[in-house]
Amino acid sequence: MPVNLNVLEQFHAVKGIEIATANAGIKQTERPDIVVFKLSEHTRTAGIFTQNAFCAAPVTICKQHLQQTQARMLLINTGNANAGTGQTGFDNAMELCQVLAEANSVAVNEILPFSTGVIGEPLPMQKILPVVKSNLNFSESIWFDASRGIMTTDIQPKGFSKQVEIQGETITVSGISKGSGMIKPNMATMLGFIATDATVSQEIIEQLCSELGEQSFNRITVDGDTSTNDSCILMATCEAQNKPIESEKSEGYSELKSVLLEAFQFLAQAIVRDGEGATKFVTIQVEAAKTQREALDVAYTVAHSPLVKTALFASDANWGRILAAVGRAGIDDLDLHHIEIYLDDVCIVEKGGRAASYTEEAGSKVMAQDEIQIRIHLGRGKESETVWTTDLSHGYVTINAEYRT
Repeated sequence: MPVNLNVLEQFHAVKGIEIATANAGIKQTERPDIVVFKLSEHTRTAGIFTQNAFCAAPVTICKQHLQQTQARMLLINTGNANAGTGQTGFDNAMELCQVLAEANSVAVNEILPFSTGVIGEPLPMQKILPVVKSNLNFSESIWFDASRGIMTTDIQPKGFSKQVEIQGETITVSGISKGSGMIKPNMATMLGFIATDATVSQEIIEQLCSELGEQSFNRITVDGDTSTNDSCILMATCEAQNKPIESEKSEGYSELKSVLLEAFQFLAQAIVRDGEGATKFVTIQVEAAKTQREALDVAYTVAHSPLVKTALFASDANWGRILAAVGRAGIDDLDLHHIEIYLDDVCIVEKGGRAASYTEEAGSKVMAQDEIQIRIHLGRGKESETVWTTDLSHGYVTINAEYRT
């Protein structure tokens, strides 16, 4: 089961956004597998996407459409990734955009398509087209249905919703995400859709999407696999009555950035908490590094180590595996006597070896927890980075061995 992840069923509606859901029977019939967002004409949008060279057709189209104009609708299907499908996949995604555009009187390049599911299989157009052509029932209040409709191997839907006061106005931020396996930065198989009704400039919405994505969706990993379909979209409908936030110096900028960061990080961490087969939620914090890059290199080397991850699953305080991972992270001129490693507040390594105060009992107690922090102090500089990951269980192997059966 997911690690300390509560299901959000009641969302605050975001003024200027309506949602429709439907089931096309792409892979299952128990919940929606088609989700459509309809955005007000004033909405500003920005996105970040996978860096996998085999990016899916909808990712390519999304990038193109965002460069051309503002989005008016998002079309999401689950059960099929439409990746590794060549020109046919591109043509199918464009046909769906065209059909949805005609049915809703918007331009085809105002549609952003998203797909998630099995790679290498063509979209079942005979199932999806009738749904997209139909008279979809849009509502402001079905964010929860949408959070269920974008799930694949997820056990639980993932949602965030909060209202804050900015410039004396009530501002809403709501968002959903999906992801459970094939999770690694650039980006971590995930989709994220976050919206606010705040009035924000295009420049600021693009800046925030990129910056906050780096601090959230690009700081999570479950299994070290980067997907072909990862996408995160930030939308600002500009329906609230706040004075426009046009720069970092604008009144309300810091308050909006703070609540959006909370949304991004909550939705990213929810993916880890619901990681395939996960029984532990693990925070890896690397501090006192020379550069951001070396802090991340150390963090990800530990996070991706199968030996570390299986020790976490077994609640085995085998701290030598963590030490070894730090040592092979490729950091030049490491002074081992300056490195300290902690499990929560328990020091396990100092001065090049086992900490004098460490006991197996103390280490085992921390490793038995379902939430663990591994803190690595490099003693080299002032940079720090945090990555969130999971253990590696029998469940992960089973889920992925049986994924297509």
